[in-house]
Amino acid sequence: MIGPSFSDRSYARRLLLAITVILPILSACAQSPPDAPVESPVSINEWRSELYTDHDLVGSLWHSHSNRFVPIAEFAAALQASRFVLLGEKHDNPDHHRIQQNILRFLLASDRVGTVSFEMMDSGFDEQLDRLGDHKFDSMAQLKEFLQWDDQGWDWEFYGPLIADVLAADIAIRSANISMDQMREVYAQPLEPSVANVMDAAAMEQLNIEIDESHCNLLPASQFPAMVRVQQARDHAMASSLAAQSGQDRINLLIAGNYHVRHDLGVPNYLLALSPDLQRDDILSLAVLEVSPESDDPADYLQAYSNLKPFDYVWFTPAISNEDYCAGLVDQ
Repeated sequence: MIGPSFSDRSYARRLLLAITVILPILSACAQSPPDAPVESPVSINEWRSELYTDHDLVGSLWHSHSNRFVPIAEFAAALQASRFVLLGEKHDNPDHHRIQQNILRFLLASDRVGTVSFEMMDSGFDEQLDRLGDHKFDSMAQLKEFLQWDDQGWDWEFYGPLIADVLAADIAIRSANISMDQMREVYAQPLEPSVANVMDAAAMEQLNIEIDESHCNLLPASQFPAMVRVQQARDHAMASSLAAQSGQDRINLLIAGNYHVRHDLGVPNYLLALSPDLQRDDILSLAVLEVSPESDDPADYLQAYSNLKPFDYVWFTPAISNEDYCAGLVDQ
């Protein structure tokens, strides 16, 4: 499958004058397409993921609405014009977190960030987050211990630096996920209509299809409704976290898996339902996707099923693995 699973070209011709300190850091993750002038090419040795580093799309930044590769400066301007910025990722790819951190630092330097929400923190983190500002930490290890972070679920090496940057900027950190107890409740009973009915029938049908595919077509059909409810509840919780302290002059960020930041099936739909004054153009969705040897056409990676583009921007990176996760299960 090309593009984001359920479960989880270009370099600027010139940098924006007012942000010359931070923007080059952001630009360091992007390369120019083969047919564009290269000012400061990034060596593929800088990528930590090692598969398909010579793929034509690696380092490219694609704008889905105009069907073109865009310079970093244009993307930076779009970030600053948004009220909500949703930064996607493949959870186990270190390059995706590097790109997220550079974008985060760029926005923090603009002094426009209101809150930063993390899919990796559920409501069980709220007590620690409420007390976070009252503590000083001498090391990343102390911060990890205070948060009672579980490396088995989310690699601290990837998320610790993001959290530390937000904390250093004195910006509110918010949990964005539901807890295991809440998940069990959602699994067992219907959602409130205000959540269950956010998306139309076509989107719900597609959600069922993708849940089936993400479980290697092995999930009993009887489990589909509960799995859909859990997905909806998680996306609603992420949207609620973003909308809790919304303001026209502030930018609220979400760090989450690529599937959650989809305009057609994910968090933006619930965010729009929670904020009647919000327009879809106020929400910028970036997917950071691994390239596939199957295609060098950016449109193939969108996996769009309707006229609504899943992502506003796509940033392409090498892949961390080419393992077929379903092969072993199907063969058993």
